Amino acid sequence: MHSRRSRLHDLNYRQTLLTKGITYFIGFIVVCFIIAFALFAWYARSLPAPGKLSQSSDSSSIFYDRDGKVLYEIYKDKNRVPVAEDKISKYLKEATVAIEDKDFYRHGGISEKGILRAFLSIIFRQGVQGGSTITQQLIKLVLLDSSRTPSRKIKEAILAFEVERRYTKDQILGMYLNEVPYGGTIYGIGSSSRAYFGKEPKDLTILESAFLAGLPQNPTNYSPFISGNGAWKGRTKDVLRRMREDKYITVKEEEAALKKLSTMKFSAPKLSIAAPHFVFYVKKMIEEEYGPKIMDQGLKVTTTISTEVQEAVQDIVNEEVKKLKAYNATNGAAVVLDSHTGDILAMVGSYDYNDEKFGQFNAALGLRQPGSTMKPITYALAFEKGYTPSTVVMDVKTVFPVQGGQDYTPVNYDGKFRGPAQLRFALGNSFNVPAVKLLAMVGVKDFLQKAYMMGLSTLAPTEDNLRKFGLSVTLGGGEVTLLDLTNAFSVFANGGIKKDVQYINEIKDYKNSSIFKKIKSKETRVFSPEVSYLVSHILSDDVARSEEFGTGSFLNIRGKTVAVKTGTTDDKRDNWTVGYTKDITVGVWVGNNDNSVMNPKIASGVTGASPIWHNIMVNLLKKYEDGFISKPDKVKALTVDSYLGGLPKDGQPTRAEYFIEGTEPKDVSPFYKKIKVSKSNGKLANEVEVKQGNYDERDFIVFTESDPISTDGKNRWQEAIDLWIKDQGDSKFHPPTETSDSSADSVVVSIKSPNDKATVNSNDVQIRAKISSVAPIKNIKVYINGNEIKNYDGDREEIDETMNLSDGVYELKVVGRNDKDKAGDSVIKFGVNRAWDSAPTGAPSPTP
Repeated sequence: MHSRRSRLHDLNYRQTLLTKGITYFIGFIVVCFIIAFALFAWYARSLPAPGKLSQSSDSSSIFYDRDGKVLYEIYKDKNRVPVAEDKISKYLKEATVAIEDKDFYRHGGISEKGILRAFLSIIFRQGVQGGSTITQQLIKLVLLDSSRTPSRKIKEAILAFEVERRYTKDQILGMYLNEVPYGGTIYGIGSSSRAYFGKEPKDLTILESAFLAGLPQNPTNYSPFISGNGAWKGRTKDVLRRMREDKYITVKEEEAALKKLSTMKFSAPKLSIAAPHFVFYVKKMIEEEYGPKIMDQGLKVTTTISTEVQEAVQDIVNEEVKKLKAYNATNGAAVVLDSHTGDILAMVGSYDYNDEKFGQFNAALGLRQPGSTMKPITYALAFEKGYTPSTVVMDVKTVFPVQGGQDYTPVNYDGKFRGPAQLRFALGNSFNVPAVKLLAMVGVKDFLQKAYMMGLSTLAPTEDNLRKFGLSVTLGGGEVTLLDLTNAFSVFANGGIKKDVQYINEIKDYKNSSIFKKIKSKETRVFSPEVSYLVSHILSDDVARSEEFGTGSFLNIRGKTVAVKTGTTDDKRDNWTVGYTKDITVGVWVGNNDNSVMNPKIASGVTGASPIWHNIMVNLLKKYEDGFISKPDKVKALTVDSYLGGLPKDGQPTRAEYFIEGTEPKDVSPFYKKIKVSKSNGKLANEVEVKQGNYDERDFIVFTESDPISTDGKNRWQEAIDLWIKDQGDSKFHPPTETSDSSADSVVVSIKSPNDKATVNSNDVQIRAKISSVAPIKNIKVYINGNEIKNYDGDREEIDETMNLSDGVYELKVVGRNDKDKAGDSVIKFGVNRAWDSAPTGAPSPTP
């Protein structure tokens, strides 16, 4: 009985203990939950917003392209170029997950085991034990400090849950890869892939991805640029092994990668930045405007550049410059402007910014001689002054005295001279002598004024520049920058209106307040739409430039209408191509940073800048429109003589040409001459032969030019033409120059007034006669009705007397005698107030 009560007592006791235990346990759980909730509430009140993960640090200044893509982020100690998640190699993502957080796609943001291990290590001071997931590492990199305290771990866990709720796994991984350090000042995969391998993140191989994924754990030790101990090889093997174990790669892929490990090459350390020359140009301009410390405050700079255009142009420049080694051309630059707004869409300052010798100098801003790219300004000014595309200028070897301290004798690109050249073809083929002559005709000062108005600030019409520049300035004798030159050509693209170059759309401070916003660009009318149209039409005419460049050269974009001009300095130090459509203007320069001479074989339209320009245009015209401004109403089409540009001449080929209203030719070219040639000897018919009709009228071409810059009375332009004519075999260029001496003894008298068999209705009769003789005249006599009424001694060619005659009929005779005692006469009959054939009148008594 006692035993039974004892057993019941023990059972009740155990039940009581179990009940109390359960109660205490539940109470403990509740208390823990309350404490956890309180801790969560306490720490959550000061947590940063998880949304900041998708934003860059406020302590940095960020440069964006026109579409909001990050170009560069300036820190005091970081170099980071963010990259979109879909632009990152899948191998890198897999390698990173394999080595950093194999359960990344399965956990909710934290690793429970890792958190517990980290807490225990902190409590028992047993050293740091890693347990962070990729999500936690991202939070640590961007949102929290790097302290190892329990409170920070709690914050980290809380934020991890929230981040996992807000973002997808791929987004989290992408943000992590853009923030993690890869050695030194290299942060983010955008910078590291370019710095270590010189390629974009999307192009990374399995081996390259494994190497980069292994760096973040200890970049100082594993970076070959920093430690140099070779530890990166073992680390890369570990990553490859983990990738194989997690079935991201096969055994064969692992083995193939390992075979390449010993021969893997790294690029020299590079600054990883999109559009580096442009970014630093913009940075410099901002600092000049707002002071050098403005960048330390953290700015958000939205620029005008297009990443899409910039990357395409950079790739083309890089590829083409590498082909120019044989031409001793080591660098190239390109600028792309929006023709409508002046926005810089691309600026490539060198073929490779990271090239130690050539890269960091921004050739787009360097002062260089522009060669023949200056000629369109001269021609535009000429069109403004009334010259036309069919105006003829003689392309012959001509001396221009004292230009720049010495006589100047320009030659053409190919060393040839063409003789008569219409301005359309002179500009299209870039003939030098016509351009220099044209500048002499329109004036250097006016040229400099137009160039300055177009944005070429170095060519301002100052007294110093007027002393320094001669006629050679039209061939590129001054210095300009590629950026300014490209902007100058955009004036033609924009119908004659100059717009300032734009490079910033907006600047915001760290509080996101706007401190600058682009306004509409200032506009200046430089040329009329009509002048701009003529220049553009000529520069787009593949036929007009065919004599020098051939048809279908790199200046021609098949199926597109594009205006373009090349330029090469005489000494082959600079080679340019600048062209435009109504949407875009593209300028390209090729040369050497040290201004050394390139290979003389470099040729505009074939090598150098032209292929680069061509490829850029072909690429951009997939998106932008071709063509230039529409033909203004005041530009009229007219058929002209193909050879000398006037109205059509019988038997001569014709062509169509455009003229600004009022400048159209009104007659055939004045160079066509009809010359009276003696039938006796082929010389110029003398006056007597002309009067006798002893001549033939023949067609010749006679070129004449005046010399507007002569100061000594010599017409050097005509002298040059005459020398050129001597070498021409065609007889049409060689009219007789000597006057015939045939009939030298003859005297020819021609009575001009009154007319033969005429009635003069006035008693005051004007008697006029012309006496022609090769030999000097010594005497002239005038007879009326047989009576001598006038006798003139001395050499004279004509007489002009008024005599008073009574009504009647008269016979007038004029006799001339020369010093060889040869005489000639002329007789007419006329009536005064009656018919000439009425009854004769007696001897007159004329009253002078």
